[in-house]
Amino acid sequence: MIDSTHILLVEDEPFLAKVVKDSLEQRGYRVTHVGDGRTAFRVFEQEPFALCIVDVMLPQVDGFTLVKQIRTLNSQVPVLFLTARTATNDVIEGYGSGGNDYLKKPFSLDELFLRINELLRRENHPVSTVEAALLIGQYQFIPHKLTLMAPDGTAIRLSHRETGLLQLLYEHRNQILPRKQVLLALWGDDSVYNARTMDVFITKLRKHLKHDQAIEIINLRGVGYTLTC
Repeated sequence: MIDSTHILLVEDEPFLAKVVKDSLEQRGYRVTHVGDGRTAFRVFEQEPFALCIVDVMLPQVDGFTLVKQIRTLNSQVPVLFLTARTATNDVIEGYGSGGNDYLKKPFSLDELFLRINELLRRENHPVSTVEAALLIGQYQFIPHKLTLMAPDGTAIRLSHRETGLLQLLYEHRNQILPRKQVLLALWGDDSVYNARTMDVFITKLRKHLKHDQAIEIINLRGVGYTLTC
């Protein structure tokens, strides 16, 4: 339930932080706001949070470093980055540090609420603990555990967004999966920015699956993707 959902908001712009905090609280969320990365980590150590909203450019400890620290304590809590930095390398670094989603400034509150709802839905959606592993070539894909087992037995930890994308690809394997369908299902809209972000995730999945040469994610430019296995 929303009224039991505690969100950690790490944002050093006072006006933006107030707007976001007030808006979330009006929707029934409980929000703890912190203005710097060092204090945020101390707060995170002391109590549980259902979601973290983290600005990238923070004083003392930047957002990427903060999330890496958070991941040493909790690998499950969803993290949404807020940033004005949109270069591809920054997007890759953000997801590489443990982020689950990336929202470009300036953003609308409606878009923020959409992203939060999606992250919380994925985190809390009940899945049977006896769900069978899905076979993708020589890999075993276990969606409810956010895990991909490599042919050599190595467990590859996936983010929520990687899991959702790979599951859609698997469900449409050896078929064309339209780009717009993926964007609307996982990101909520098919903007150019989100399309670029999706391409980053496709690249990451290709790297995860590289140990089986029979597996390929084919990019049909302007149309979509096909997972062959």
